[in-house]
Amino acid sequence: MVRTSQPDADHVLIEFRDNGSGIAPQHLPRIFDPFFTTKPVGSGTGLGLSLSWGIVRDHGGRIDVESQVGEGTTFRIVLPVQRLAGEAKPDVA
Repeated sequence: MVRTSQPDADHVLIEFRDNGSGIAPQHLPRIFDPFFTTKPVGSGTGLGLSLSWGIVRDHGGRIDVESQVGEGTTFRIVLPVQRLAGEAKPDVA
């Protein structure tokens, strides 16, 4: 499920929820670490969540995660509606 909302005048929320296997509690603190993966060697690079976190952070936002093993995971991305004063605009290619 994907859901969007504007919880207040200053932020937008994008929520991604699945009903998959969930993330083990011991892995949650590391899921945004570059190259962290629980997949076998050669099956994943462990960069997806790290890159996503960096992009959201660069836009002044945050990512929150809740997960229950056997029930699924929810990622919530909270972004500011406007950039903070003095922040540089990202380069657009």
